[in-house]
Amino acid sequence: MLPISQALELAEQQQLDLVEVSPTAVPPVCRIMDYGKFKYQQSKKLQEAKKKQVHVLLKEIKLRPKTDSHDLEFKINNVKRFLEEGNKAKITLVFRGREITHMDVGRAVIEKVAKELQDVCVIENQPRVEGRNMYMIVAPKPKK
Repeated sequence: MLPISQALELAEQQQLDLVEVSPTAVPPVCRIMDYGKFKYQQSKKLQEAKKKQVHVLLKEIKLRPKTDSHDLEFKINNVKRFLEEGNKAKITLVFRGREITHMDVGRAVIEKVAKELQDVCVIENQPRVEGRNMYMIVAPKPKK
């Protein structure tokens, strides 16, 4: 433990800065360092961390209860491609007009999609109804 005046003299002799590292500690902890260099190194570390960070996007496909089987297969293949790229996918089933009265048909379609995707994805949100839409969110399976 050094008095502040002695610590400042030491820092001045070495042409460095006296930096308070932990102000909440009792007594407060200070360090003699080149503060400009320290800030520069910290910004470089942040830039490196940003480069390595992965951005996960949420891609969406829209279906209808009457979507034909070929169109459904095509959209399922698109979802598989989204998942392989590491993105999440939101599968939305849109009900129009009187289709809303036949929720069972829509649920069957969304369950068929889930069954087709079960080997490549994890279901994050189970099928849920919101207004005239039924949606489900799937994410890629974690790599081992």
